[in-house]
Amino acid sequence: MNTSEPKESLEQKSAGGDVREWQYYTRLTIEDYGRLSRQFWEGTRDHDVSQNYAALFDAIEAVPPYSILDLGCGPGRDLAYFHSQGHEAVGLEGAKEFVEMARDHSGCEVLHQDFLAMDLPPEEFDGIFANAALFHVPSQELPRVLSELHATLKTMGVLFCSNPRGNNEEGLYGNRYNCFHDLETWRDHLTAAKFAELNHYYRPPGVPRHKQPWLATVWRKT
Repeated sequence: MNTSEPKESLEQKSAGGDVREWQYYTRLTIEDYGRLSRQFWEGTRDHDVSQNYAALFDAIEAVPPYSILDLGCGPGRDLAYFHSQGHEAVGLEGAKEFVEMARDHSGCEVLHQDFLAMDLPPEEFDGIFANAALFHVPSQELPRVLSELHATLKTMGVLFCSNPRGNNEEGLYGNRYNCFHDLETWRDHLTAAKFAELNHYYRPPGVPRHKQPWLATVWRKT
């Protein structure tokens, strides 16, 4: 769990912020990922997220192959896995460096869009895989973003999320805007967006809770 203090807290800088302010934070975050794209790839390419893949697939009730949106796909590790399993996978990524890497690595379509300016087709996907992604969305903008994800899922579609957990701290950490929600607050956001909770768990598995900084949740469109 990230326990460092943000450069500027939500209360100090962002309370009542307008769209331009949130866009600034989003651009700052995307640019930081872009600068560190190669280091990020080397540091994450071998991470074992099979537990998260299984959580998504186990919840989808459609007949495979599934149509999957990899939200914040980064360099394309998960996108490539979905494609290798025969599914129709599409990535969405804000950093142009990651977009190019993901296309090359996976061979899949990758949309160059950021979370605050998405243009997604209605009722297109059986599942959305948001692994280490949505915690970058400012909480004030989260209801709108979740509503757009709800709309692009098919009936009974599934949203998987994994985010670093915390006590609802929010702000700039280094050059990235992060939100560290606890389970109760995250539930409030998702249920307000008309998602029904299917499952939640903490990661990595097999260690005490204080060593599990990640909260994974699985939701169905209602």
